[in-house]
Amino acid sequence: MIHVTTTCPDLDTARGLAAAVVTARLAACGNITPGAKSVFHWQGRIEEEDEVFLTLKTRPAHRAAVVEMLTERHPYDLPVITWEEVESTPDAEAWLREETGGD
Repeated sequence: MIHVTTTCPDLDTARGLAAAVVTARLAACGNITPGAKSVFHWQGRIEEEDEVFLTLKTRPAHRAAVVEMLTERHPYDLPVITWEEVESTPDAEAWLREETGGD
């Protein structure tokens, strides 16, 4: 299993992105966590924004498609999208494969 993570400007954006990826069966689940405070350099300035984390649970085989869909639909000029491999229980792995059409 991998987690693909990005930040969003608000709950509606995170919900829309999660729904699109899950509906396309590219991820089994999207977890939305509000309340992030981001501090970052942008265009020569230090910025501070309230953001929402979006984490999608998917298979490594779908990573490129998930990243592409997020990039195309994300409202940010430069969405930061990261991923990491995670270990999970056999039952969770089976659920993930079933929900994303995998073997």
